[in-house]
Amino acid sequence: MDLDAFFASVEQLDHPEWRGKPVIVGSPSSVRGVVSTCSYEARKYGVRSAMASSVAERLCPDAIWVMPNHTRYKEVSNVVMGFLHDETPFVQQVSIDEAFADVTPGRYSNESPITVAKRIQQRVANLGVSCSIGISTSKTVSKIASEQGKPRGLTVVLPGNEKHFLEPLPVGEMSGVGASSKAALQRFGIKTLGDLSRADDSVLRSVFGKNAELFRLRSQGLETSEVNADREVKSVSHEVSFPIDLTNRSDLEDTLFGLSERVGQRLRKHHRKGKTVVVKVRYSDRRLRSAQAHLDQATDNELVFYPHALGLLNSLWTDGIPVRLLGVGISSFVEDGEGDQEPPQLSLFQEEQLAKPIALGTTSKQKLEQLIEASDSIKNKFGNSSLLFGRTQKHNKKK
Repeated sequence: MDLDAFFASVEQLDHPEWRGKPVIVGSPSSVRGVVSTCSYEARKYGVRSAMASSVAERLCPDAIWVMPNHTRYKEVSNVVMGFLHDETPFVQQVSIDEAFADVTPGRYSNESPITVAKRIQQRVANLGVSCSIGISTSKTVSKIASEQGKPRGLTVVLPGNEKHFLEPLPVGEMSGVGASSKAALQRFGIKTLGDLSRADDSVLRSVFGKNAELFRLRSQGLETSEVNADREVKSVSHEVSFPIDLTNRSDLEDTLFGLSERVGQRLRKHHRKGKTVVVKVRYSDRRLRSAQAHLDQATDNELVFYPHALGLLNSLWTDGIPVRLLGVGISSFVEDGEGDQEPPQLSLFQEEQLAKPIALGTTSKQKLEQLIEASDSIKNKFGNSSLLFGRTQKHNKKK
């Protein structure tokens, strides 16, 4: 999965008046800057990443220039990577806007990889940006496939078709073949990946050294390297940026419950239970505040941790204050049965004063677990939209 023109797309998301206009993220020519990335509208003028800003300014004099905001880009990236982790624990992020995910049927999910990819693309689109996805039996082919239909591309290379797909493509399409190695290959008459797959060993060794055989296998679609899952997940969270700031309590509470529901589903899917609830809020002036509470027992049930999340929200926000982003997460994972007797306590980020969470009433823990188990069973069989809590349905209608 590769996010399309990512930095520029986030800027257009945050500045709706820039949509449809050429946007360039980078430093101006006055400081001998370069283009970090640019929108597809700017690319029509010939602007490209790593281009000198002075050249980009001549090609597209009416472009909107903006300095990179890496904190914001990382924020959106984390949300997107969470979408991948919702589908499989086998996720390897290789940059802020790109990742591999192993969704081999039978390994973790029984769904078609195409179904999974379409769901990811839709969730990314709902966020306000877009991505392109390549599906195949290897990382190399999937990476190349993801570049073929940009933006919003979905390219599928079925098993057995890898060589046919790669054969006519220029050698520069394969990652690892830079400008110098591309020039060296072309001096030997090697212009396509098909040429590379048939080249003499001595030629490949002169260009790639000890990695010669690896590049041959990759050009033939025979790479076997696995998706190296990211380091152990320390938390599970979901957040949402609003196209229009929210100021109404009911809207925020409904959104918080919907986010909690997502977190609970993901926790149960990954067999995780945590003892720390975290809520974060970004206001219209871009200030970010967060608070956390420690539970007396680890849980994966949103009906249990949502009241605590609501209490945290009350400590961070008061009626009428515009909210740009809202997020909730669970951390401090424990093994089954571990630490259940720890006494309850609260701790805060940024010296926040917590409101008392809403009580769960007389509903037993067992009944809450049975309710969530039944809900998950229906959703797993018929889809997430087949069963909604009342306030989640209300929130979806508002969206």
